[in-house]
Amino acid sequence: MRTALGAVPREVKDRFRYDEVPWQRFRHFYGPGEEIPGLLATLASGDANAADRALERLWNNLHHQGGTIAVGALAVPFLLRVAATGRPELRAQTLRLVAEIGRCQHMGDGTREGLLQVAEEPLMVEGSTMCPVDWTIQAARQAVTDDLHLLLPLLASPDPEVRSETAVLAAATGELSHVLSTLQSKLAREDDAVVRVSLILAIAQLAREHSDEDAPRWARDLWSDPGRPPEVRIGAGLAWLCLVTDPAPDVLRALLTDPGIRQYDDLLQPVPWLTWIDPTGVGLRSCIDEMLTANFPETVLDDPWGGGPASGTDQQSAAS
Repeated sequence: MRTALGAVPREVKDRFRYDEVPWQRFRHFYGPGEEIPGLLATLASGDANAADRALERLWNNLHHQGGTIAVGALAVPFLLRVAATGRPELRAQTLRLVAEIGRCQHMGDGTREGLLQVAEEPLMVEGSTMCPVDWTIQAARQAVTDDLHLLLPLLASPDPEVRSETAVLAAATGELSHVLSTLQSKLAREDDAVVRVSLILAIAQLAREHSDEDAPRWARDLWSDPGRPPEVRIGAGLAWLCLVTDPAPDVLRALLTDPGIRQYDDLLQPVPWLTWIDPTGVGLRSCIDEMLTANFPETVLDDPWGGGPASGTDQQSAAS
């Protein structure tokens, strides 16, 4: 897939010349890859109902039970172009599909090691094609990198959900310096709580992938500053925990377990990373529980969600 996608010229992608793409070499989860171009064309059409149905089928065909399939990466350049130019009401969900194709099967892993993880296990293969899943992820993320000129302008979208999903995809790039500065500049101007946290986690994920040594200090400066908005401190606290292996300082534990944090559970649930962890509405709660207790199961925390003190084990049971 990496070779096949890399051989598709930009002109073919820009002009939606599907007939010059080797769809026939790959299957989706429910049928032959040749079916995907028709769905992409319908998604880009002016028929709102048909476009909505096409997007639903693309989700089913390219993303199944948390996993992705090789032909999904081949669809990424076209999905990005449809998102940039197509129906605004479908833009966020189209970008979300691209994000799902370009990430490992997260399956609720809200640990310090798992929240920002992108790569799949090297030996993991997709059953119907026997293609290494990590090759598909690499191909999809390279396609995003190649199309940053289409993606980054969406950080200025009037739709906060689109801005959040764009932040996720902006982290899928090899252009560390340019994208980091773009995300940090946007964070300085952003006023939506969900987008702020999305930008922080995108910056942290990108920095982690590229071993940026300055990132832990940047995250700590954010969460330790009482003058910052609460959601910024919460997001930066999660980011810092994912960037280092040090035990959580008492001041950070106090921040993340403060009873007042419970009001941010629902508010921040739309943050893509938190939705991935638990789509039922307790993504933030799950992450805090896992990150603060996973390595210290004997630790007793004041339950920020009500109910008084609880051990890490009790909290995990309550969260599940």
